[in-house]
Amino acid sequence: MTNATLSAEGPNPVPQRTAVAVQFDDAAQQRDADTLGMWLFLATEVLFFGVLFLSYSVARAHFPDAFAAASRHTNLLLGGTNTAVLLTSSFTMALAVRAAGTQDARSARRLLLLTATLGAVFCAIKLTEYALDYRGHLVPLLDFAFDVDLRQGALVFFLLYFATTGLHLVHLTIGIAIVLVLAWRTGRGAGPRHAERVEVAGLYWHFVDLVWIFLYPCLYLVARA
Repeated sequence: MTNATLSAEGPNPVPQRTAVAVQFDDAAQQRDADTLGMWLFLATEVLFFGVLFLSYSVARAHFPDAFAAASRHTNLLLGGTNTAVLLTSSFTMALAVRAAGTQDARSARRLLLLTATLGAVFCAIKLTEYALDYRGHLVPLLDFAFDVDLRQGALVFFLLYFATTGLHLVHLTIGIAIVLVLAWRTGRGAGPRHAERVEVAGLYWHFVDLVWIFLYPCLYLVARA
């Protein structure tokens, strides 16, 4: 089985054989190993975030009124905008994977850069939201102020809010770095395995998007449904 080189010159590269590492029998087995490795990594990430979602569920059941009140202090406009931005980035990443698979280097590079840009927009909006939270005295351990009767539950809510969204932001930042490296390699004329790497990176990007899809209703829509 052979894969064509993703050339920066256009969609008609000169086919080359994919370099196969010594531990693999052929390119197909190597690609399957790459994909399996990413799925196993994502499985560990599911367990990692799963603990946080379980903690959220237990805390929400224990402090229902406080969680509802605290959720009303989140910025629905910024959260909704970020959701739209991240969903759009997931779409552009899927297009980038397709372009890389058809050896359309020019389109792949542009779509990867657009995906990274959308990710950066998400980060900028989220950091702006954090600044607004700080001004609103909603950051635990710094200057947290809330209704006395609901303060304990609200404190737990915002601890989970900053923990989950902060970790998501770290994962997204890593994803942006990966996508930028892939875009750079595409522009310089990547090797035969480049399309496979873009596809694997796409799995990671979609996972990060999926985590946010679960975070958004849990944090922003508790008392607004």
